Amino acid sequence: MNLLPVAEALSRLLSRATPVAASETLPLAEAEGRVLAVDLKSGITQPPFDASAMDGYALRRDDAPEPGAVLKVIGTSAAGHGFEGSVGKGEAVRIFTGAPVPAGADSVLLQEDAEKIEDGVRTNFPVRQGQHVRPRGQDFTEGEAVLAAGTVLDFSRLTVAAGMNRPDVEVLKRPLIAILATGDELLPPGSTPGPSQIIASNTFGIAALARKAGADVLDLGIVPDDKVRITAAIDTARAAEADVIVTLGGASVGDHDLVQATLIEAGMQLDFWRIAMRPGKPLMVGSFGETHVLGLPGNPVSSLVCSLLFLEPLIRKLASLPPVRREAMVGAATPLRANDHRQDYIRAKLSKSAAGTWLAEAFGKQDSSMMKVFAQADCLIIRPPHAPELPAGAPCPVMLLRPDLLA
Repeated sequence: MNLLPVAEALSRLLSRATPVAASETLPLAEAEGRVLAVDLKSGITQPPFDASAMDGYALRRDDAPEPGAVLKVIGTSAAGHGFEGSVGKGEAVRIFTGAPVPAGADSVLLQEDAEKIEDGVRTNFPVRQGQHVRPRGQDFTEGEAVLAAGTVLDFSRLTVAAGMNRPDVEVLKRPLIAILATGDELLPPGSTPGPSQIIASNTFGIAALARKAGADVLDLGIVPDDKVRITAAIDTARAAEADVIVTLGGASVGDHDLVQATLIEAGMQLDFWRIAMRPGKPLMVGSFGETHVLGLPGNPVSSLVCSLLFLEPLIRKLASLPPVRREAMVGAATPLRANDHRQDYIRAKLSKSAAGTWLAEAFGKQDSSMMKVFAQADCLIIRPPHAPELPAGAPCPVMLLRPDLLA
């Protein structure tokens, strides 16, 4: 079977991904990062009254067109304690920021532009009509759709939602990602491995990546290489209406690789497997109807690289979230040899040159079982198929493991 190019594999995977349409209502305190399912309309008008933008004196502009006007101060308007009377000819009210502008007044004179005199003030500057007054509804009005459906709720949008007097919001449900690790050799962290056994690690990193991408996670645990047990776990995921079933290990077709065959027997439609990439060639993609199936390699680093390339974009599309921008162009710190027919993802550290440019230096060891090297890496140098030798200093594309690293 020919190996499928990475770009084509990703395109095929995403082409059949339909964003989750179901919604739920959450309190604002739990809605950060969620996507609005419907337009969010304001429950109030803001500001609810003409309000002062500064500390000063509320007055009628016609009473102070030029400096030197003398006005009688008849009261005070403070935030939460407005002046209940009306401002008449030749009168002013001491006013503070955010306080209601009293009836009859139409402008605010800054306190530093007024001189206190007995029973009143004298203006030292001319007053413009409407000066330092925030008109009622300047921000938004009751019933106005301030935030559109599809908006991602961040700190600024949650603030305006609260200001609109909306204690809760209707948001799209997160896609549910079911993760199943398979293998007779696997034990959970905290165990004492026996002969031929290892500690299972993939689930934790992939679950964290999935949650960060915008998904909820159902951990199906570790299942031995047994068709009955694997089928039961898959049935659990389907009963939970998982949007994506992620299997770890056993996706190839060796004598001990049972996952692909078991999934097909259970009704999975196999789309493709075997990608022209390194690490991560034995990636499997299929589906149970609308449920996506992503079979990742059991090798830890291969599994993580495939998750960055395929699982994260899939989750983001299902969750109606914009793609994570991970690709950047930096300089090669050392020469890179010519590549073969597979696209390489080389673990590397980033540093700045004396000239202030970013350089990526590949680790000397690239074995895909080395989790420590992956944890120390800042990026993956991308070497396309059949790429020629690249000299030191030449630009090369990288995938950032932490998207804000070059910010």
